[in-house]
Amino acid sequence: MEVKLKYDVVMQKLNGVQKALDALTLPEPPSDLLGINELGFTTKWKEREGHLHKNVSEYKKVVLKNVEDTRANVDLLKKQDEAVVRN
Repeated sequence: MEVKLKYDVVMQKLNGVQKALDALTLPEPPSDLLGINELGFTTKWKEREGHLHKNVSEYKKVVLKNVEDTRANVDLLKKQDEAVVRN
């Protein structure tokens, strides 16, 4: 059984993931638009929006780290494959 690494295809897919990740944005909640409104709803809304913003930011960091790790692993596989072919 032979397994072939389609390096260009994999890297193209990883680049697509990176571009989609870069395009993912969630602006911070515009709390200044609420003025000095002290309703319980607005307090909860600000908290929820803050949590969402934090979660999206953390998600992007995790996915970016996974993309970088995958890219490094694919590069290593390619080098190992090339070394085997030369020997």
